[in-house]
Amino acid sequence: MRYIGSLDQGTSSTRFMIFDHGGKVVGQHQVEHRQILPQAGWVEHDANEIWERTQESIVGALKQADILGSDLAGIGITNQR
Repeated sequence: MRYIGSLDQGTSSTRFMIFDHGGKVVGQHQVEHRQILPQAGWVEHDANEIWERTQESIVGALKQADILGSDLAGIGITNQR
């Protein structure tokens, strides 16, 4: 069976979800990341930390779904605007 992955990289966390052919969530993992606030109204992030959290969320969701990365037919990505 093939699955679809969804990566949602937001302001406060990164989440990866895995869906089966019927649209059912079979695995998900979310990891928060640090907010760097240099001054009022500003938010910065460490790019290396975001990359690490992305990898952690993918691995966690794959483990929960008990599948391999090669079982994913595709991945959709959303991120901060």
